[in-house]
Amino acid sequence: MATLNFIQQGLRVLEIERQALSDITQYVNESFNQACQLMYDCSGRIIVIGMGKSGHIGNKIAATLASTGSPAFFVHPGEASHGDLGMITANDVVILISNSGETSEVLNIIPVLKRIGAKMIAMTGNQGSTMATLANVHVCIKVEQEACSLGLAPTASTTATLAMGDAMAVALLEARGFTADDFALSHPGGSLGKRLLLTLKDVMHSGADTPIINETQTIKDALIEMSAKGLGMTAIVDSDQQLSGLFTDGDLRRILEQRIDIHSTEINVVMTKSCTTATQEMLAAEALNIMEQKRINGLIVINEHNQPIGALNMQDLLKAGVL
Repeated sequence: MATLNFIQQGLRVLEIERQALSDITQYVNESFNQACQLMYDCSGRIIVIGMGKSGHIGNKIAATLASTGSPAFFVHPGEASHGDLGMITANDVVILISNSGETSEVLNIIPVLKRIGAKMIAMTGNQGSTMATLANVHVCIKVEQEACSLGLAPTASTTATLAMGDAMAVALLEARGFTADDFALSHPGGSLGKRLLLTLKDVMHSGADTPIINETQTIKDALIEMSAKGLGMTAIVDSDQQLSGLFTDGDLRRILEQRIDIHSTEINVVMTKSCTTATQEMLAAEALNIMEQKRINGLIVINEHNQPIGALNMQDLLKAGVL
């Protein structure tokens, strides 16, 4: 049995697709600009329609647009002909995707789209196609060859279409001034959303779970409090309940080397007086940066009166998905 050279074939495919991406840069032109302007001015939604592999690519383009500040959704052309056209209004912009520009399922709904009054952007590989002619704007996605050796399976053409859709989405993102915070609002369940939306109030231990002792209590009392609350530290407060210091596992290791009596020595003698603090409105990601820069494992959260109201450590940020 002859040895099959999968590597050679894989590299051949990637080279063809790389060349296809290089070739379509010529189509990022005035037509591309007009298409983006149509979507930018759209007061409704952007609807993406495509059949077969073009439909799969269209679904992804719609998702990318929606997550980057341009409300969009995908409609299957078959379903459109059986009721889903009711989702499209005159305020919408419709992107029609077809490599040939002659896909019957898509062409069949164009007269209805025109009657509705929706603007149309055609993405095809044939500038003289019916779809290109009927649309308000045509964005060319022509490639010289498919990566499939038979020239049949959509490969380079779908890669080019996807890349052109990404180019449109990002161009619109920039034009709208879409920010990382805006992105997080549409991705609250993702790691970026957690990093940009979670505050310390959402992740800190508060109330009875906050490790606190008075500065006149002993080191032994501090150890009991630290063990009970499980954060590896405790806040130290004065008679007015204001933060006067911090005691951590690291401090404990240092005093054990000094043979200090933990039963009789007051905690104010060995506590760290100048400690890093945070507020509950601080972003969890900001707190993470502080802890990494200071090389500390925890933070005490204080209110406007310098009174401890919470505490957290790296483990809390890890559980919250911020790390």
